[in-house]
Amino acid sequence: MSKKAVIFPGQGSQKVGMAKDHYDQNSDFKAMADRANEILGYSLTDVMFEGPEETLRQTEHTQPAIFLHSVALFKTLDIKPDAVAGHSLGEFSALVGCGAIEFEDALKIVRKRGQLMQQAGTQNPGTMAAVIGMEDDKVAEICMQASEGENDTVVPANFNCPGQLVISGHETAIDRALVLLKENGCRIARKLPVSGAFHSPLMQPALDGLRAELENLSISKPFCPVYSNYTAEATTDPEEIRSNLLNQLLNPVRWTQTLQNMHAAGIETFVETGPGSVLQGLVKRTLKGVETSGNE
Repeated sequence: MSKKAVIFPGQGSQKVGMAKDHYDQNSDFKAMADRANEILGYSLTDVMFEGPEETLRQTEHTQPAIFLHSVALFKTLDIKPDAVAGHSLGEFSALVGCGAIEFEDALKIVRKRGQLMQQAGTQNPGTMAAVIGMEDDKVAEICMQASEGENDTVVPANFNCPGQLVISGHETAIDRALVLLKENGCRIARKLPVSGAFHSPLMQPALDGLRAELENLSISKPFCPVYSNYTAEATTDPEEIRSNLLNQLLNPVRWTQTLQNMHAAGIETFVETGPGSVLQGLVKRTLKGVETSGNE
């Protein structure tokens, strides 16, 4: 019998009006969303349903919004996955989905993570760029060439699917990398509208701020393996999960490798749960002969 994984999206999948239909039509979803508003001390659902987009796009709101949408929706579905994974922020959704972290604890830490990442983006200004149509190794090599020391650096940040990466770092280093990428025949290399250099060394202040929160976070043994962004490997060990969540902030999201490892372990069906369908597209571009579906 083929195995099934549930995968949870990260930042970038948000849109004004997200989850409004679930909130209006499903009492369990509504109860969870109302509880989230209580925990946060403000109406996150107002931001999700009405925007404005500029507010929803702020990292401190985006992350809890996507997390809430993903987890509340998952809890209303009758799915028992054989494995879970999440893209960046989505790893927290995945950990709630597999029973490793309680919803309330995760929501608080996701909000804190969003705030810290937004602050780190102000403290250490940087940006990110999409790179399409070049081998992963070649992009990593160009990042090294474009970097000039720790105060002027660019690194691979997301390995999304073969030939589709995101790079992250100081703007000057990103600019040099974009020139080198185009000179080396890269099809598309362009900056993204983000508020910081996520998954790069510029997020060090966020890591410092989140360390104590993660040390105090209660993590249980999950009922199924969770695949980590940091290692791209499966684990059910609570201390390894804790360490991976911290390391994730400064290191690339190894999504391509995660999907390949899940498939090698017998996963043939991938169900995306949360706003949008970005991850289904990445699965289709990474793996052949698998099934994908979504719950938005």
